Amino acid sequence: MDVGSRTEPVVINPDAIRSLDLMPLTPWMGRSLLDLLDDGAGLELQYNWPREADDPRELSECPEPRLWALRADAIYPWLPLVLERSGGSLVQHVAMLVPHDFSPSEGIRFVPQALELWITQRLMLLDYLGKDLPQSQRGNLLQMAATVGYEIDAAFWTLLDQS
Repeated sequence: MDVGSRTEPVVINPDAIRSLDLMPLTPWMGRSLLDLLDDGAGLELQYNWPREADDPRELSECPEPRLWALRADAIYPWLPLVLERSGGSLVQHVAMLVPHDFSPSEGIRFVPQALELWITQRLMLLDYLGKDLPQSQRGNLLQMAATVGYEIDAAFWTLLDQS
């Protein structure tokens, strides 16, 4: 796969999910963080997880893909910054990590306190990891937060800068 073209989704097959194998991410995660961030949010994850036709669960409610996503997120904490946003890869990833409800008419509705805890911790972590990069990632972080329906008060960054 040509990572630079970002035309093909990364397919996570059942064997990778069952064994918590992160190898499907190797073409992306083998690159430097700076290169990944320069390319922007374009990584699309496609979970190929079999479900019965009458299984009413959303993918994020299936424990096996959820565990794979949790491991990927733990090993690559900046993964949300490079996940594609407009097609739903970022929202799907966050749904694997954060408690939520799903409504066919309204889509995913994150539990507000859970989302607040996750996004606050993730913003602090990613801001810290990006402090040595030549360009601030705060704009990218704000976009990431907005994609999952969370607004950041400017005072948040002021507080971080004071610490």
